Amino acid sequence: MATEIERKFLVKPEEWQQFQQRSDPTLLSSTRYRQGYISSSVSKTVRIRVAGDRGFITIKGPTVGYSRSEFEYSIPLADAEAMLDQLCEPPLIEKTRHRVAWDNLVWEVDEFAGENQGLMVAEVELSDTNQAITLPDWVGEEVSDDPRYFNASLAKHPYSRW
Repeated sequence: MATEIERKFLVKPEEWQQFQQRSDPTLLSSTRYRQGYISSSVSKTVRIRVAGDRGFITIKGPTVGYSRSEFEYSIPLADAEAMLDQLCEPPLIEKTRHRVAWDNLVWEVDEFAGENQGLMVAEVELSDTNQAITLPDWVGEEVSDDPRYFNASLAKHPYSRW
């Protein structure tokens, strides 16, 4: 079984903007995402995602602490786009994901668009729930335990409506 161990933080917008302007080589990539949920509850989610020109389906179990089971599979792009349009409840999650190398880890910084415009969240996947991490300057308050910041929650209760 695949297990995801992840911590989530708010991003400090000014510090993030300064980081981006430095053309730092630790900024690995930036990709547009569209994703939606066929099913989302406390016990499981089924997500459809288009990341750039690739499609994925992901099934996740309940979050316990910082971890949960996760199974992700590539699917044809046309299928993913059709599922987003036909099977997923609106609004879809729209964001640009920036991947950043920092202190031997890869951070994912999501800049949300659409109904979650203005929200920026940084996530880091860990190999162990007790793994020590060094926070980049652009990382702020930890929100790992706040379900409002889960993407499945943002699809149901967008940031613009808080």
